[in-house]
Amino acid sequence: MSAPASNAPASNAPGPAPAHASNAPAPAPAPAPAPDEASAPTPPTVAELEAQEARLILRHFTYDDAWALGGLLVELARERSAPVAIDIRRGAQQLFHCALPGSTADNDAWIDRKRRVVERYGASSFLVGARFRAKGTTFEESSRLDPDLYAAHGGSFPIAVEGAGVIGTVTVSGLPQAEDHAMVVRALERLRG
Repeated sequence: MSAPASNAPASNAPGPAPAHASNAPAPAPAPAPAPDEASAPTPPTVAELEAQEARLILRHFTYDDAWALGGLLVELARERSAPVAIDIRRGAQQLFHCALPGSTADNDAWIDRKRRVVERYGASSFLVGARFRAKGTTFEESSRLDPDLYAAHGGSFPIAVEGAGVIGTVTVSGLPQAEDHAMVVRALERLRG
């Protein structure tokens, strides 16, 4: 019968006694930061998200505009090999949809859940979630909406037109929520010119 495997590296070389050989308790290791914690930017505030929406009202939104916006999002996603799905709608009509390599059907389900939040609240899914957090709660705890149908996670943005209000949605899914949201904002800024 062999001895149980040890987690300590085997070494035949003489050297100092391991730290755990002392009678003093070893200091607890500091918890490792989350992978993106150190580099993650501070999430935008409610006021910053509201300002984005006010700034990104379009003069018009045609079928050609939907195609151009979709193309901008595909370009932005391909620049970073982002495994995203992209969806653009005007009302109930889907005007553009694209799934890039690495995306899955799950991204389409996330698109639907985030889009429903924009349709219900008339604000970006990221802003809706931020408003709940600013009140000391979460969307899931306080909205009373089915989380299988609604997700207030970043990535869906209202398409608003001057004089008409919100007429549709543009949604990206596949990256962390702040990155999904930022990709949509960048594309709308380019479209708006």
